[in-house]
Amino acid sequence: MSFRSVREYLEHLQSQGKIFVIDCPISKDTELMPLVRCQYRGLEESDRRPFLFTHVTDAKNRSYNMRVLVAALGASREIYATGLGCRVEQVKEKWIEAMEHPIEPIMTKNANPPVHEEVLEGEKIQHIGLDALPIPISTPGFDVAPYITCVNWVTKDAETGIPNVGNYRAMVKGRDKVGVLVTPTQHIGIHWTKQRERGKPLEAAIVIGGPPAVGLTAVAKIAYGLSEYAVAGGLIGSPVELVRCKTVHLEVPAEAEIVLEGEITTTEREPEAPFGEFTGYMGARTLQPYFKIKCITHRKDAIYQAYISQFAPSESSKIRGMANEVIFYNVLKSKCNVPCVEDIIFHESAGGQNLIIVKVKKRSLAEPWQALRIAASLDVGFGKIFVAVDEDIDATNLDAVIWAIAYRAQPHRDMEIIERKLSMLDPSASPSDVPFEEQIYPGIKGNSSLLIDATRKWDYPPVSLPKRRFMERALEIWKEEGLPELKLKEPWYGYELGDWPSEFEQEAELAVKGEYYETGKKLGDRKIVID
Repeated sequence: MSFRSVREYLEHLQSQGKIFVIDCPISKDTELMPLVRCQYRGLEESDRRPFLFTHVTDAKNRSYNMRVLVAALGASREIYATGLGCRVEQVKEKWIEAMEHPIEPIMTKNANPPVHEEVLEGEKIQHIGLDALPIPISTPGFDVAPYITCVNWVTKDAETGIPNVGNYRAMVKGRDKVGVLVTPTQHIGIHWTKQRERGKPLEAAIVIGGPPAVGLTAVAKIAYGLSEYAVAGGLIGSPVELVRCKTVHLEVPAEAEIVLEGEITTTEREPEAPFGEFTGYMGARTLQPYFKIKCITHRKDAIYQAYISQFAPSESSKIRGMANEVIFYNVLKSKCNVPCVEDIIFHESAGGQNLIIVKVKKRSLAEPWQALRIAASLDVGFGKIFVAVDEDIDATNLDAVIWAIAYRAQPHRDMEIIERKLSMLDPSASPSDVPFEEQIYPGIKGNSSLLIDATRKWDYPPVSLPKRRFMERALEIWKEEGLPELKLKEPWYGYELGDWPSEFEQEAELAVKGEYYETGKKLGDRKIVID
């Protein structure tokens, strides 16, 4: 079956017993994400489940009417397939069908769509705004504010009008303001640049808790100019129903749980981050644009959905990896005429992005290199290590892959470095104190596609797991709730590795006390005007 809304999907998960429901009071600032994190450090993938929190509080003892749903799409490969309404072995076929035969969205005929049941604008944005949403702190002890993580940004190309839906973190800086990480090669970055050239802000909407298929396409490397809404329609098997936003010229899913409407500045930047990233380290603070919220709409009994990212394995590494396994496979096999390719696996231990195994059934010595070079060229920012293995190697088993590398390859003959690549949030590319542009493309040769030496060359930011005291509290709650026995893996809590200024430490402590607006105000005072 296919799901047209988060709550329809949630009802299915509950009916199948595929979800952990937590009814006791849980603080979104100090307890919620550490509790979900426990399963990624102590359970086998097959035992991992989504979490639904029904009684959410915060560091200031406020309670929220909204429930919080975490890991709903990427707790495991099985859960991912469930969100698509199919079995694991059908995921590849379903994605290829959706990309080959996308279904364009339609405007809803519902005069009172669910996402417009409640509307906050004007003074309500100033006095309530984001305080209405139970936005968790993902990495308590290190994150300096809550971040919206299931943050499907909707923007449009100023020339074509074609929308893009992409998932990029959003740092809470005020009741009506969030930071946004804009990278030039990401589709939102292309839209932002076009609007900046016109001297206009970029209209945007954040969709939280849209149809599962929309969330899964938002993290995939869909070709520029192909609407994620259309691909999502292909995954569902019918058009996604959209509704026009109240204050911006954009369309959003009519049955979404929450939508934030507003504009991304193209004339100012201010400090953003640090934030625990999928690389397993804290992302560096850089100068980024920000999003001013004009309006918030949501369902009356809205469900706040969050992705859990940070140290892999995680939900983000699972949903990113599984979507792009299919996209890369389809391009190599069908579009680029590389028939030897049998499978492609993006390993979640490398964030679902930087370790890519290409399984081939070769007929000549040249075919593995054809597959590897095309795969490495498909996206300038994806893939640090590409490995071709024979058909007898289980590409999902890292022990098997390492065995193949150790005894089926010679470094001088069978390894090659491809330069001039981008990389995102990779602390081995450069120290954190260099400009953002140099972090993603250092020097004139950029980054490369093969890691030779994986040791740290300079101080690193902290490991992006909650600090020990928060994880120990989460373990206590885990036992009290009678959840499955854990087999914790090292590391299971965050710790510092030398690059952690006292300012960040102080801001992280403010965050877990609920005083993160102080940090948002301070960073706002440091904004700069773009010439």
